[in-house]
Amino acid sequence: MQGDKRAFEMLVIKYQRRVERLVARMVRDVDLVPDITQETFIRAYRALAQFRGDAQFYTWLYRIAVNTAKKQLLSMKNDPVVLQSSLERDGDDETSTPDSALSPSATDSETPEAVLASKEIARAVNEAVDALPEELRMALTLREMDGLSYEAIAQALDCPIGTVRSRIFRAREAVSNRIKPMLERQGGKRW
Repeated sequence: MQGDKRAFEMLVIKYQRRVERLVARMVRDVDLVPDITQETFIRAYRALAQFRGDAQFYTWLYRIAVNTAKKQLLSMKNDPVVLQSSLERDGDDETSTPDSALSPSATDSETPEAVLASKEIARAVNEAVDALPEELRMALTLREMDGLSYEAIAQALDCPIGTVRSRIFRAREAVSNRIKPMLERQGGKRW
């Protein structure tokens, strides 16, 4: 039993940041993220005997995290809210928000105009992703931010792989349609 606890502690260390990032994308309230993440790992520990190995561990854990976050949101009967503090977190680890992940960094050869344009585009992409319905946003972020395979996303979201493909396609189209006018205004300039 002690070995099981130690092995689970190692899994918590390995996946905690990824689960926090997933939960943060769902609830968009930095104050709730640690509580929901902790509840996710408690539920996973209690259900560990039920893990059959049909899926990868992190896919199974992501499914628990999604369900835990949804349950929390339903119990609050509250829409997810993006708090300014969640958008201003440091980007020094893998828990950085999509905003910090897409934020450009200036180099010596970049002009202030190019840096500004790049920041505007990054902000527009983040706003477009935030505006997506939850099922589209989750599929897109699991694919593009976490790099999960379509199969792993299907298992994590508990839906057929065809549904995952459709959601990702629709999400990409929605984001593209929303930022296309901004890109066209740039007129082929490199940003």
